[in-house]
Amino acid sequence: MFSLKDQVAIVTGGANGIGKGIAAVLAKAGAQVVIADIDNEAGKRAAEEMGAKFETLDVTDKVACQRVVDAVVERYGRLDILCSNTGIFPQANLDSMTLENWEEMMNVNLRSTFFMVQAVLPSMRQRNYGRIVITSSITGAVTGYPGWSHYAASKAGQLGFMRSAALECAREGITINAVMPGNIRTAGLEAQGEAYLKEMADSIPVKSLGEPEDIGHAACFLASPEARFITGQTIIVDGGQILPESFEAIL
Repeated sequence: MFSLKDQVAIVTGGANGIGKGIAAVLAKAGAQVVIADIDNEAGKRAAEEMGAKFETLDVTDKVACQRVVDAVVERYGRLDILCSNTGIFPQANLDSMTLENWEEMMNVNLRSTFFMVQAVLPSMRQRNYGRIVITSSITGAVTGYPGWSHYAASKAGQLGFMRSAALECAREGITINAVMPGNIRTAGLEAQGEAYLKEMADSIPVKSLGEPEDIGHAACFLASPEARFITGQTIIVDGGQILPESFEAIL
């Protein structure tokens, strides 16, 4: 495992699911992790489990994003890593989707990415070093699924943002990359029901869902000093889900 000893990392949405998996792997690699999440109870519990710190954060609030970043920099004197992970994925078909459904998805998934990246850049630029890892998805940029057109748009939007932002920071020692999870076993995914989980597992060549730590290991690599020559790129972590041309290819 790459060493993140003495480095400071913020993981948004780190209280549960994929974010918790990312935070746990970064902490295991030696980073001082700060979990930033709107879920106070789960966030404090997760932080205690892995020896991390917790900050309450509503990522749709630009002022709050800056406040958390400033508090972390003041406490530790540095900020090396941002894992912008917070995301939601409620379903809504096009014929019933409301403007509120659309705006909530964009605010939580896409606009928050802009807020957090913008907030961390000054401290990273001051030290000419930074690693930013965005949690996107295979949905949107590579695949689609009925009921998630707004989710797909938000996740594809993250990747467009990432590529141009990476160019702006390329000469400043700051890299910006993304992990693109497939179907990962989280409480949110399990809420879709057993039939959905089985359907998804059957569609994956390795015949199982991923675990949050699988995304954490990919994020840890991109967050490491060794990944200095990688920016504006994506790593798909999906057990080979997008590879088959048809279902028959994996029977």
